[in-house]
Amino acid sequence: MTLSLTLADWLALLSHFLTLSLLAIGGAITTVSDMHRYLVEEQHWLLDSQFNSSIALAQVAPGPNVLFVALLGWNVGLNAGGGPHGTALAWASAWLGMVLAMLGILLPSTTLTLVASRWGHQNRERRGVRAFKQGMAPIVVALLLATGWTLTSNLGTSLSHWPMWLLAATSAVVVWRTRLHLLWLLAAGGLLGWFGWV
Repeated sequence: MTLSLTLADWLALLSHFLTLSLLAIGGAITTVSDMHRYLVEEQHWLLDSQFNSSIALAQVAPGPNVLFVALLGWNVGLNAGGGPHGTALAWASAWLGMVLAMLGILLPSTTLTLVASRWGHQNRERRGVRAFKQGMAPIVVALLLATGWTLTSNLGTSLSHWPMWLLAATSAVVVWRTRLHLLWLLAAGGLLGWFGWV
C-alpha cells in the first residue's frame, strides 16, 4: 500500500492521537475502535490486516501495552514512504509516523494523569473523588468491549467464524468468573490459532 501524505495529514495524525489520549481511560487499547475507524475506514492509511497485525504483534511482545500505537504510526509512515521496499524516505516516514503517534497518545494523558493523581491523592476522602473512581469502572469495561468487538469483527461476522466467536465468549467468561491468569488464555488462543482451529 502506497500513500501520499501532506503536512496537514501528518498534523491530523498527531491531533487525532492527542484527542484519543484523553479518552484512553483504562489504557490506549480502549481506543482501538476509534483508531480503526479513523486510520482504516475514514483515512484509508492502513489495511485491516496491517491494523490487526500491529495490535497482535505489540500485545505478544514484552513491554508496555501502548506499543501497538507505535506500530500503527510506523505502518502509516511506511505506507506513506512507499512500503517496506521503499527508499530511505520510507524508513524516515515510518519513524516520523511512529514518533507522532506515540507523542500524541502519551503527552496529554501523561500530563493529565500526573496533575489529576496528585489532586486526587490530596482529596481522596471526598465523596466526589470516590464516586468518580467508582463511576469510571463501567466506562473502562465498555471501552474494552468495544475494542474486542472491533478486533473480532474485522476477522468476520458470519457463522463460518463460529469457533473464533466461541473462543472470545469463553475467554470473556473465564476472565470474569475465575482467577486464571490471562497468559494461559493467550497461550491457549495462540495454540488454537497455530493449529488453524480459529
